[in-house]
Amino acid sequence: METTALIAACVAVVLGAGLQRVAGMGLGMVAAPVLTVFLGASVGVLVSNVAAIVTALIILRALRDRVEWRRVVMILPLMLVGSVLGALTVREADAAWLDVIVGGSVLLALAASAVLRRRVRIKGRSVAVATGLAAGFMNTTSGVAAPAWTAYALATRWDHRSFAATLQPLLVVMNTMSVATKLAFGAIPPGTAPAWWVWPVLLAGVLVGVGLGAALARRIPTRVASGIALTVAVVGALTALTRGLLTV
Repeated sequence: METTALIAACVAVVLGAGLQRVAGMGLGMVAAPVLTVFLGASVGVLVSNVAAIVTALIILRALRDRVEWRRVVMILPLMLVGSVLGALTVREADAAWLDVIVGGSVLLALAASAVLRRRVRIKGRSVAVATGLAAGFMNTTSGVAAPAWTAYALATRWDHRSFAATLQPLLVVMNTMSVATKLAFGAIPPGTAPAWWVWPVLLAGVLVGVGLGAALARRIPTRVASGIALTVAVVGALTALTRGLLTV
């Protein structure tokens, strides 16, 4: 890995980890595109997954008192079911159209949630069920799950600090599943993994990013942090939609 590539990867990881500490998500969205440019698609996404796991674990340790574990227990199994459904869909459907459908649907869901939150408060287990299924499905088909969580948070008026904390165990499981699946099915070509010394450098980038994000989180109002999370979600949905439209 060349010095320029390593510096770019570290900057992306620092920014992504900092964003995830403030908004609850974002490392994959920031780091994955940069890492895939320099490491290739399969290895770049794998490294991004590992960085996301470490980031979520560190943030979880700091925010564990704010995690709503009942929601985690309720949503996680549904997320796994959604992942299976997504994998079956990917096998049968065209990937470009999946991106278009998922990206467009999520943008509509975000817009509807933003409007509805001003008029009605949505509650009930059915909403959580739909969110878990949608997040697992979207993560498998498009690699973008944050918009589903954000739409749910908007619709239910979920306090952002608790929302950001509760996302971390879900992100740990989601990315661990991704890494395990790729390694188990030989998705990483032999001899393409980064040199051993790249991992501690990227770990240092995660630690720096989380530290900077923690300092910012103490100064950023909850309303602003929630707005940042919404922006990340919209960008993610637009990315999926644009990627699909360009490849249809």
